[in-house]
Amino acid sequence: MSRHVAIVTDSTAYLPHRTMERHGITAVPLTVVLGDRALEEGTEISTRSLAQALQKRRPVTTSRPSPQLFAETYRKAAEAGATDIVSLHLSAELSGTYDAAVLAAREAPVPVRVVDTGMIAMALGFCALAAAEVAQSGGTVDEAVTAAEKRASGTSAFFYVDTLDYLRRGGRIGTAQAFFGSALAVKPLLQLDGGRIELLEKVRTASKAIARLEEIVADRAGDAPVDIAVHHLSAADRASALADRVRGRVPGLADLHVSEVGAVIGAHTGPGLLGVVVSAR
Repeated sequence: MSRHVAIVTDSTAYLPHRTMERHGITAVPLTVVLGDRALEEGTEISTRSLAQALQKRRPVTTSRPSPQLFAETYRKAAEAGATDIVSLHLSAELSGTYDAAVLAAREAPVPVRVVDTGMIAMALGFCALAAAEVAQSGGTVDEAVTAAEKRASGTSAFFYVDTLDYLRRGGRIGTAQAFFGSALAVKPLLQLDGGRIELLEKVRTASKAIARLEEIVADRAGDAPVDIAVHHLSAADRASALADRVRGRVPGLADLHVSEVGAVIGAHTGPGLLGVVVSAR
């Protein structure tokens, strides 16, 4: 009997729906709590609604998927013919999603390998795609996990935010870092480091910060073949302009994705976010 490896990720990978369908990837949604309403990311809350709520300073929090939701996802994958499952998720430093998946995997009808990628957004999405390509070609669980981990090791993520207040409120960056980044009205540049969001640099103005973000991306990409994703929240024009400039500065560019982040990341970064993921092939 041939083995079929199913790939599961979560909604913070922000993979296009058509891409997930083409590669057979299932995404388990995280939850955004808006006031007293719990809404699934990707289906029940739009980024526009989120941005409006944040601008009105309405209480917004996020929550991991329940172990029961993961269990149902694993059960459906097994019923569809999966003999093994690789479940790839955002950094355990940022969310309890990985822990929920681990709990559900213990009772799954088929073996489930749960992986903390240490990534988020398309940094996670590229890992899921790497694993899915191996699975589609008939690869084993070990080969799919190795492909995802290799992709993660060659992936960097950088972010510009207008303010660190949202990250501080959600506990995703330390109060001291938030204060330091906000001092003298500087604009913060952040990076994903060890699965955590860390302050990278402080720049005096938004325009200089975005120009510096472009330089960092070009330096990190070098001449090697890379995929790049440009993310934003309520900043489509700035994201498009940044993507155009990156396209002209990265000679090894293979694929370039431009997309608005979902409500979970948006809740912790606020409107004006620009993020760039650089992922070596």
